[in-house]
Amino acid sequence: MFAPLKTVVPRSLYGRAALILIVPIVTIQLVISIAFIQRHYEGVTRQMARGLMVELRHLIDEVAKAPSPAEAQARAAAVARALEFSVELPASWQASEDRRDAWDLSGRQLILTLRDGLPEMGAVDLQRSDNEVWLLVGTGAGPMSVAVDRRRVSASNPHQLLVLMIVTSILMTVIAYLFLSNQLRPIKRLADAAEAFGKGRHIPYRPRGALEVRAAGTAFVEMRARIERQIEQRTLMLSGVSHDLRTPLTRLRLGLSMLSDPDEAEELLRDVADMERLVDEFLSFVRGDALEEAEEVDPLALVARVVENAQRLGQRVTLARAEGQGAMRLRPAAVARAVENLVGNAVRYGTRAEVSVMLTDRALRIVVEDDGPGIPRDRREEALRPFTRLDTARNPNRGGGVGLGLTIAKDIARSHGGALRLGESETLGGLRAELVLAR
Repeated sequence: MFAPLKTVVPRSLYGRAALILIVPIVTIQLVISIAFIQRHYEGVTRQMARGLMVELRHLIDEVAKAPSPAEAQARAAAVARALEFSVELPASWQASEDRRDAWDLSGRQLILTLRDGLPEMGAVDLQRSDNEVWLLVGTGAGPMSVAVDRRRVSASNPHQLLVLMIVTSILMTVIAYLFLSNQLRPIKRLADAAEAFGKGRHIPYRPRGALEVRAAGTAFVEMRARIERQIEQRTLMLSGVSHDLRTPLTRLRLGLSMLSDPDEAEELLRDVADMERLVDEFLSFVRGDALEEAEEVDPLALVARVVENAQRLGQRVTLARAEGQGAMRLRPAAVARAVENLVGNAVRYGTRAEVSVMLTDRALRIVVEDDGPGIPRDRREEALRPFTRLDTARNPNRGGGVGLGLTIAKDIARSHGGALRLGESETLGGLRAELVLAR
């Protein structure tokens, strides 16, 4: 029932606040105009019309007492001069029905009152002149035309009062909107700070506004400080872990290189290399992009460099499409690492990969497609979880990681206010990984 209404109601806070202000004022104006003003003016019109009816009754009675048409004309002229009427006997115009404008509500009340009190009333013409009321009254000497000043018989329509109400309402609405916008501005700043923090950016924010808004702003600032402190502590801890792990691995590599049996040493060195790679991937996952500051970067050039680096390593990777131009604020090293992970997965499980990048006004889309076996639809959510390996669904003979490549790309996308979507490539038939970053 409310679905059509949702399409009409503004989505912004300022638009809804303006609607909350305007709708009650317009409703009050309509209620006052219809229920009070018009009824008041109709009552005044009835009272003035009754006074005219008494005067017309006197005029009709005088004409009826005249013994001849000439005497009737003389008496009508005398009474008309006294009452400030314009009388014509017999009338030079004829009418069979009343005439008035559709918006002339007081005229409607005038016609009803005169017809109820004067059976002799033939017709009432309110369109013949803007400033006069023309009446056609039946008498013994024939139809009589009476012209009366409109201001004597009906109250003016409340146009001036309505205009005054509208102007005053507009003025008060503008003043109220200025005060309300001053209260909404802190909410907008809080929303901007929260949105920027969700995209990995830190903008200065100080709680302002009403008590409730200040409380929400203070809670946000404390939450942001706790998250940043946790990230900093985790980063410091991981830096120490990285140093502690790499030192014995380096000693182990050095010791293996001095063994007398080269074949045995080569196998062990490969195991050490695998251990170093696993440690690097794990640290890359837990570190995320916390150590890097966002900056203005040309994303198309960044993706092109990642593709060139992959080609120098002998990987069959091509830049299929690059659309859009401009710069956007992001963490270049983190985004490059995410694209490298997607490209690495593509060439690990397929023979070639195609990269497409599209920059729009709202988002950056980086698509990596391969010709591998892909990932079944029912296991794509599982593939995005950390330490999940789907080698049985992909190709177990091409080597594999620890199940963190897609997870790292997903976390980097989320830290930029975006997402990682997996699908099926229509051009190559393998996996289609779409990295979306909010602009």
